[in-house]
Amino acid sequence: MSSQVTQSVMLDKFAYDLHLETVYTGRGVVTLASMSVERPGLQLAGGFFDYFDPRRILVLGLAEYEYLRTFSAEERKDKVDSLFMHGEIPCIILSRDLPALPELVEMAKKYACPVFRSPKMTTDLMSDLYIYLNRLLAPSVTEHGVLMEVFGVGILLTGKSGVGKSETAMELIKRGHRLIADDNVIIKEIANELYGTAPEIIRYFMELRGIGIINVKSMYGSGSVLDEKTIQLVIQLENWQQGKEYDRIGDEMSSTEYLGIKIPKLTIPVSPGRNLAIIIEVAARNFRLKSMGYDASEELITRSIGR
Repeated sequence: MSSQVTQSVMLDKFAYDLHLETVYTGRGVVTLASMSVERPGLQLAGGFFDYFDPRRILVLGLAEYEYLRTFSAEERKDKVDSLFMHGEIPCIILSRDLPALPELVEMAKKYACPVFRSPKMTTDLMSDLYIYLNRLLAPSVTEHGVLMEVFGVGILLTGKSGVGKSETAMELIKRGHRLIADDNVIIKEIANELYGTAPEIIRYFMELRGIGIINVKSMYGSGSVLDEKTIQLVIQLENWQQGKEYDRIGDEMSSTEYLGIKIPKLTIPVSPGRNLAIIIEVAARNFRLKSMGYDASEELITRSIGR
């Protein structure tokens, strides 16, 4: 099932991810529930809160900062206090390395709201926040499978338990390709593309029947893994079924759908003696050629008609 999540990010991680200086730690976590960012100019200037969403991160730029400085300390305190009275704000970030006004810090302590500072221009900071929030809070689903990068193509291997997904992935890793996730793949829709990653707790780990758990990064080096990859092709592995018609030409590409986005899908039968790693490499190369406009099946049909 898809989910629009609320994420609680530890203060140190949030500051590290966005290169922020922590001015006040507040509640120790930043709880994020909105992909939007707020500059509270209207709220500070005119007290207009009709469309104010307290779930948004507040960014104070030079305009808001200089506006607040035109008031007395008591007036500044009242204006900042009015922001916090409308809900639990995730955090406040000052751009341009602006010094934190004492009244801002005092009110932040009253409501235990974290305060950060960034050296970046306000527009650059907000751009970073939009990208960060869209990735963190993107709609997501979890799929049972293995996500690999093969010749630059993000390939999601699916199929029933025991069909050989992890063993095939292991062979691909030995051949120089990269693992993103084994067993559980978190799929997120970002800017109309699907991105896959592994749950943090099992990242780089793989389960091989008869051997147990291995750490691919420790065993094969950092070049054997990726943290995230766009999913461009789904390959379903299934045990060979006698009498079932499998595509032999390649002119009837099917698709599957995640989060409303369709992805090309191939079904590859598994039987003794088939080298699945090589077949998947061929599928990746063929996918790249088709993406560039070349289709071997179309060329063969054209040649046949031409005769």
